[in-house]
Amino acid sequence: MTTGPGPGPAPAPAPDPDETRRLALSGARGAVQRSRDFSRQALLDWHWLAVDGEQWPDDEQVAVFEDVLLMVSELVTNACLHAPGGPRELRLRWDTLRLRVEVSDASPVPPQLRPSADPGQPGGHGLRVVDRLARAWGSRPEGAGKSVWLEVPSPLDHRGPYG
Repeated sequence: MTTGPGPGPAPAPAPDPDETRRLALSGARGAVQRSRDFSRQALLDWHWLAVDGEQWPDDEQVAVFEDVLLMVSELVTNACLHAPGGPRELRLRWDTLRLRVEVSDASPVPPQLRPSADPGQPGGHGLRVVDRLARAWGSRPEGAGKSVWLEVPSPLDHRGPYG
């Protein structure tokens, strides 16, 4: 008796259409790497590097994925450098159309773009990177501190990877 191939792997379940993930951060020690790892896993779980059949993710998907990790690093690094006690929490909210990243800290002082930092000198470029890569960014008061946020559109088709 010969049997044909089985039905294949089950399709991945569709993500919750409005999902928020939170990572508690207690200070600066290891916060940037933990935040990048946490964000990377969330984006993979949400199929931001969706593979359609045998086709690999396109360059735009990969670029947006990497840009998000860079921007997460920049927001968390700023909280490590400028807020007493470092960052408190990283929140990622995805609704299939856009991703919102928020980093909260204990400083009430809103971030400001530095006037043209010297490109040859280290430091002072993080918010400029966020300003250029994010669709929008800003800050809002949160308790005695603030939350710095950014938004990027999903690199996936507007219907998401599930049609």
